[in-house]
Parts: sequence; structure tokens; C-alpha cells
Amino acid sequence: MTASYHYNRVLLKISGEFLMGKQSYGIDTEMVARVASEIKAVSEQGIEICLVIGGGNIFRGVSGAAAGMERATGDYMGMLATVMNALAMQNALEQVDTEVRVMSALPISAVCEPYIRRRAMRHMEKGRIVIFAAGTGNPFFTTDTAAALRASEMGCDALLKGTKVEGVYDKDPEKDASAKRFDTLSYMDVLAKDLKVMDASAISLSRENKIPILVFSIAQEGGFDDVLQHKGAFTLVSEKSVS
Repeated sequence: MTASYHYNRVLLKISGEFLMGKQSYGIDTEMVARVASEIKAVSEQGIEICLVIGGGNIFRGVSGAAAGMERATGDYMGMLATVMNALAMQNALEQVDTEVRVMSALPISAVCEPYIRRRAMRHMEKGRIVIFAAGTGNPFFTTDTAAALRASEMGCDALLKGTKVEGVYDKDPEKDASAKRFDTLSYMDVLAKDLKVMDASAISLSRENKIPILVFSIAQEGGFDDVLQHKGAFTLVSEKSVS
């Protein structure tokens, strides 16, 4: 593996909304294909990759609950949405000749493997991409928490959150031009300032297991490869803030 890469095994978290592309709902196959090509390029450098994809492009449990649905039922529907996204990403990766396995926290044996930690580790050691679907398998937990949990279980060196913007800002950069990007933050900064990086349980879990979180723009071509080499614009969340 090239010396310029800072991590050997990483978990990439992508929001479901990102897979919508310019659509208002569902899955944009062109966007999925572009992300798949980025993942393939990094995988070819010998880096072990696992993924967690959100389900917000199809269904959000919180939105269902707000509309009067029982929260647990809404969350299970959201988990199934993540399985659909995982299968779309699996298909896109297979189309670019990349070995991939989908492992679901909810057993759906007809379409994917059940999540078994040791089996997931073996897949990654063999150079396969592993996509973790259905969140943690429990309602009331977000896919951010699922990403932090799986990164901890897999012994990942870092958790990468791919977003539409280049890191964490003090204000919404899409609404306020004066928004300032943080180069580094501590876990406690994120919690104390209530910065919308990931939810509090995901931040706490990453902190306990000393897993750095790198927030970067996956919308930028080559962004995934760059952030692994600490190139380009991104925010690093770790034990200590340098800024």
C-alpha cells in the first residue's frame, strides 16, 4: 500500500439523500455509479473498506413518527430503505468488477447475508467491500450510530462521513456565505457546540473507541481518495482539537 495513505481499514458513511442526486426522491443510478467508482479506486490501493448507507432518500423513521406513525415501525421501514440502497450500491460495484457483500442486521436471506462480525472481518481481509445494511437492527438508533458501532466492531482506523460539503462548518454553508469550516475539532467540541456532524451517541461511541471521524465532500471527484491521504478540504474530529 502507498505510504501516503493514513489508514488501512475504514468505514465510509454516506447519507441516503446523497444517492438522490438531483432527484427529489429515490436512487439516482448515475450518482451511485460515481460513488462506486471512487470506492473501487481506493480499494485498488489495498485499503479495506466497509460502508453504511442511510435511508433518507426513501424513508425516514423520524418523519414517519412525526406524521403519527409508531416510531419503532417507522424505524423498521427506514432500515428496509437502507437495504434497498445497499443493494443498489452492491450492483454498481459489481458492474465495475469489484467484489462486494451486503450484510444486513435484519435477516433477509433471499437478498443478502446476515450480519456476523467474524464473517464480515474475513470478507474485508479478502479485499471485498462490505456494505452494512439495516442500521443496528434496532429501532431508535440512527445509521450514524450504526456506522460508529460497525467501525468499532471491525477495528477500523477511521470513520469517514461523505457529505455534500467539505467538512464541518459553524453555520450552514449553503445558506450563509460567511460560514467558517473547522479544520479540526475534538469530540467534546462537537457535543458541546451541538454541531450537526453525527448524533451524540455516534460521537460518544467513536470517542470511547478512539476512532477519528473525517467529514469530507464525496460530491467532489476524487474526494474519498484525497481525504485518506489528508489532502484537500475536510474536518478531522478526534480526541484533541488543534485549532
